[in-house]
Amino acid sequence: MPTRIPLIVALAVLIASPALADDITDAMDQARKAYQAGDLGQAKQSLDMASQLIGQKNAEAFATLLPNALPGWKAEKVQTTALGAAGFGASTASRSYNNPKGDRVEVQISGDSAIVSQIATFLNNPAMAGAMGGSKSEEFLATAEHGEDSRNSNPHAWYIAFSTEADVAVAVLVENGGNAGQDATGGSVAAPIGRAVIHAAEQEQK
Repeated sequence: MPTRIPLIVALAVLIASPALADDITDAMDQARKAYQAGDLGQAKQSLDMASQLIGQKNAEAFATLLPNALPGWKAEKVQTTALGAAGFGASTASRSYNNPKGDRVEVQISGDSAIVSQIATFLNNPAMAGAMGGSKSEEFLATAEHGEDSRNSNPHAWYIAFSTEADVAVAVLVENGGNAGQDATGGSVAAPIGRAVIHAAEQEQK
């Protein structure tokens, strides 16, 4: 059974790629002209297009944070999508990994989500940071039992963290404990994945 690992990442600042800069500028100019002409529908459509292009650019930046394949595993081509306003502005980069045993893992990084941004804002609150000791990185680990016979089922492993240094929030869910099975915990299975993403994001900001 494939293991799916969604990573939700909120990045506040990403360096713009010049490839889409002209298209983005053109769309914004069209929106401005349409607004000045009183054509609000066209203005919104052009702004949505600019948002979509920016989201795609961010998704391509997220792709650079995806880890390389572990020894004995093969990494497939990175897939990127940008959902725009309809998907709460989420940009996504994903990559699948396979090994000779037939195991399959998908790592997905999503950003620019309004929902995730709200979580990041909460965690970046000075009062919240003070309560946590002012650390630049905070982590929450969990192991979730599930199913009708939860004691004999492989638990889900959770890892949630936020780094104020890179302004990145990460949530990792390893369904059914991955290869660790019943021995899976948030710290042993999910945390190494999330920490690798946060480290990569922090290095990107330097």
